[in-house]
Amino acid sequence: MSFALVFSGQGNQHPAMLPWLADDAMVRQMRECLGVDDWRAALADPDWAANNSNAQTLLTSLALAAWGQLAPLVASPSVIAGYSVGELAAFSAAGVIDDDVAASLAPLRAAAMDACAARLPGGLLAVTGMPQSALARLCALTGLALAIRNGVESVVLGGPVAALEQAQQIATGQGAQCTRLRVNVASHTPWMQDAAEHFSNALAEVPFRAPRTVLLSNATDRIFDAASARSALAAQIARTVRWDQCMESIAERQVRCVLEVGPGQALTRMWNQRYPDIPARACDDFRSPAAIASWLRAHEH
Repeated sequence: MSFALVFSGQGNQHPAMLPWLADDAMVRQMRECLGVDDWRAALADPDWAANNSNAQTLLTSLALAAWGQLAPLVASPSVIAGYSVGELAAFSAAGVIDDDVAASLAPLRAAAMDACAARLPGGLLAVTGMPQSALARLCALTGLALAIRNGVESVVLGGPVAALEQAQQIATGQGAQCTRLRVNVASHTPWMQDAAEHFSNALAEVPFRAPRTVLLSNATDRIFDAASARSALAAQIARTVRWDQCMESIAERQVRCVLEVGPGQALTRMWNQRYPDIPARACDDFRSPAAIASWLRAHEH
């Protein structure tokens, strides 16, 4: 079985996500950390769900729990990648850091980013259907930065709130589709440089290992050793997420299918639009780990 394992970022968390997930030690530890008895009920509150610290802590732990419950039923993936905060779970799944370490790093990452946002409130704006030349002019005019690159005409811009509002008005007027994301920080832009440096200092004390499978990074390329893993995990906070390049690298490995772990089907949709001949499914689509394992086995040959 040759499959790619990808971990979702934040923004699509919802109360019914991962319906098959058991309440294991990782989930219980997460509930204690967040101070909630029922994380699904907590997610029903949009403000709680959009809180950066809540979201990063919850999504990292749930992704780790989901893969931990699924992994014994399936073969090892041939390549792993994570989208934004999904890199914490991805690096753990690849053996770079332990699960409990990855879970403990999520609130530290969020706190560092929130400290930056407190000094300069910002956010993210998804823009679709705008040519690269027009996007470049838009960023030059508004001062926004390219936060995420999903495709040629599918990007996420980040920066101060006023600049996002200006950009949305201009882009919409030019026929682009724009969506303000439910995050309150300008992730993956220069406004997060202090957060990246703060997180880098925290990672200096964390034991890292070389990945035991192919591991792709948002900020660089393939991760080969512990030192590059540590550097990349911090750097991506303030650098563009090059998800289009991650997808290209996955496809080059000739995987037979792609499995998305996390909330929603955002990565799955992007993949299926770009590579329709290589099927992708999201864990949110299934009712049990056994059903996921069966789908993966069906694509062994």
